[in-house]
Amino acid sequence: MSLTYSQDELMLLESAQGLLGEISPVSAQRALRDTNNEQGFDSELWNNMIEMGWTAIPFSEESGGLAFGYKGMGAVFTQIGYNLSASPLLSSVVLCGSLIESLGNEQQKEKWLAGIMSGEVRVALAHEESHIYDPLAVDAELMAQGQDLVLSGNKVLVADCIGADAFLVVATLNNQVRLLLVPATSSGITVTPMKLVDARNMAMVSFDQVKVSNESLLGSVKETESALVASLDAATACLAAEMFGACEALFSMTLEYLRTRKQFDQKIGSFQALQHRAAACFVEMELAKSTLMHALSAVDDATDDSERAKAVSLAKWKVNKMADLVTKESVQMHGGIGVTDELDVGLYLKRIRVAQMHLGDSDYHQTRYAALTD
Repeated sequence: MSLTYSQDELMLLESAQGLLGEISPVSAQRALRDTNNEQGFDSELWNNMIEMGWTAIPFSEESGGLAFGYKGMGAVFTQIGYNLSASPLLSSVVLCGSLIESLGNEQQKEKWLAGIMSGEVRVALAHEESHIYDPLAVDAELMAQGQDLVLSGNKVLVADCIGADAFLVVATLNNQVRLLLVPATSSGITVTPMKLVDARNMAMVSFDQVKVSNESLLGSVKETESALVASLDAATACLAAEMFGACEALFSMTLEYLRTRKQFDQKIGSFQALQHRAAACFVEMELAKSTLMHALSAVDDATDDSERAKAVSLAKWKVNKMADLVTKESVQMHGGIGVTDELDVGLYLKRIRVAQMHLGDSDYHQTRYAALTD
């Protein structure tokens, strides 16, 4: 497994750097927040991402994708984090797209996966049911009703679901975990927006006796759980890449402040105590980057599910811990203005805090890694 980007992956990173730096500066995320945009992302930016082919990056050529893998996707997500660019790339493409590619039949792939890659449809994964993260703890239930199925249950923290065309729902059927595609217009669905500090598109979704056909089910009982865990691992690695990019931007802003801010007629960057603290942040970022690159490579190349899971949990834990240090030091080194809304530091801090908790916090991934290592 390579801990460096290939030439093609570097080209993806540079293209993302150019596009997002030009049309999605941090001020755009501030504007989305200030206007209470319920969708949580800019449609023009999303269309640009689609045109750049980012929605096809991780999928195989047989499925109509570009086959750059998740290492290529991770390169893009670092720049998404660096610019705080909001989009449904993680929810619709990485989570739902990967599940449909691995579990869907030809008809489902033709309708839903092709639609996700072309940007014609957007799908949201509805899997969490508690604020204590456990992706396989499922109470939402499917019951047979004649030739059809009836879905009932509640989901929390459903990302990018407001305005989505369908939900990919995790539920149990005969006490077995299954996945099914449910059109968002189905009768019995209630979407309640959740206001989180990062102002992204997040909601609770209630399914009350929602009728669906047997054709909506994806894959077999045997393969569903492993495919769901693999998809969540891929998304977790991409989320860690986004968080890493956000920390890079925050650290860069802090260094620039140290170089320019004067106190006692000296630039504060000349103070040895602050230099040591900045150096500690740099070291932690380099260590976190190594675990992140290993995780992205493992998602693409690992032949053993346990190897992939360990690499991903290690990366999410390490990036979370690094983010704790970098955010705290950034706020403190900026002094009083570090806690004001006018400074972009606060926007990065809020997005990073949500990302740290999403798809498993540090305690979850530390415990998971330990269990896999025993």
